[in-house]
Amino acid sequence: MQLFSKDRMWRHHDLKPSYDVVIVGGGVHGLATAYYLAKQHNIRKVAVLEKSYLGAGASGRNTAILRSNYRTPEGIPFYDASLKLYEQISEELGWNVLFSQCGHLTLGHSDSSVAGLRVRSENNQLLGVNSRMIGFEEVGKLVPTINISREARYPILAALYHPPGGIIRHDAVVWGYARACDRMGVEIHPFTEVTGIDVENSKVRHVVTCKRRIATGAVLNATAGWATTISRMAGVPLPIVTHPLQACVTEPLKPFLNVVIVSATLHVYLSQTDKGELVVGAEIDPYQSYSMRSTLPTLEQMATYTLELFPWLHGVRVLRQWAGICDMTPDFAPIMGAASEVSNFYMDVGWGTYGFKAGPISGKCMAELIATHTPPSLIEPFSATRFETGRLIGEKAAAAVSH
Repeated sequence: MQLFSKDRMWRHHDLKPSYDVVIVGGGVHGLATAYYLAKQHNIRKVAVLEKSYLGAGASGRNTAILRSNYRTPEGIPFYDASLKLYEQISEELGWNVLFSQCGHLTLGHSDSSVAGLRVRSENNQLLGVNSRMIGFEEVGKLVPTINISREARYPILAALYHPPGGIIRHDAVVWGYARACDRMGVEIHPFTEVTGIDVENSKVRHVVTCKRRIATGAVLNATAGWATTISRMAGVPLPIVTHPLQACVTEPLKPFLNVVIVSATLHVYLSQTDKGELVVGAEIDPYQSYSMRSTLPTLEQMATYTLELFPWLHGVRVLRQWAGICDMTPDFAPIMGAASEVSNFYMDVGWGTYGFKAGPISGKCMAELIATHTPPSLIEPFSATRFETGRLIGEKAAAAVSH
């Protein structure tokens, strides 16, 4: 495995007149799909189109937390399959993605939140995921610097402990997939914006870009933030709204936090990088917007609730703050599958605040669907038709904080 190379990560190509598959979105989902199309299905005449640089969207703006301790019987095995792929990804891609399985703690500050965590713990264990409830004393042993005082405004009562969870270098994942795709003949086209999609007789015929018009046999919408913009070009409506999501990073500190901390009550989560920086995130902004500007009120919120957990951090300086945008569905679960309105238009969208966790398994499943026209069982529950049939998934209980 290696992290740096003198060779180009991916080569420049001129757009060809046609491709077997066009993937819109150069983040982890689009690149993972291209990777598995080439590796497992030998479909290599593939173009990955990204309107900016690779990973410029949600793949580069998330807080790089991985876990599989979800709540629903549909979500738990799906995210666990993705976590297992992440455990092998460095070896598979020949590229160190710096995955640290340091563990993941979801704190409970009230009787109701503890009851919800207990349900998640039991569901996880029934489906084979390593996740268990621990008391505040064990939380104090795992994180000696956290405030477990009974006098705190929001005292920690218990926590859901998920040892396989952790943090990863999100840029390295994007680069690793892109590098592997390039070596199998997949073409990667950054700074290539899609401006239109031509549909005839309920089938995509061409993708129009800022550079040229491309004929294609299939199109995958793997965008984040602009999922509805792309789907509307194909005449496919989606029940998605877009919200900003903010995070910040502090100056480097001596290592003190070797586990991911999440608090739904405080709407904050944090981890410490290998450089010593604290990465702190908040809930999605309460308004719908495409803005990626960070705001002072959100920074104040992140700082306030971080100090509830770690009062001794009061003098630490924030180095930078940023924002991304998230596509939220009504049941806080993704939309995956083929569009009913357009036969060769596929969707891997609506990931809200948890799409990076699902990158590898989403790519593997979407590649299988595009190649075989049969949806794998793991993604069947995430079809857009669930909004018509009423079979919603309801994953908000495990995704209420943007982590």
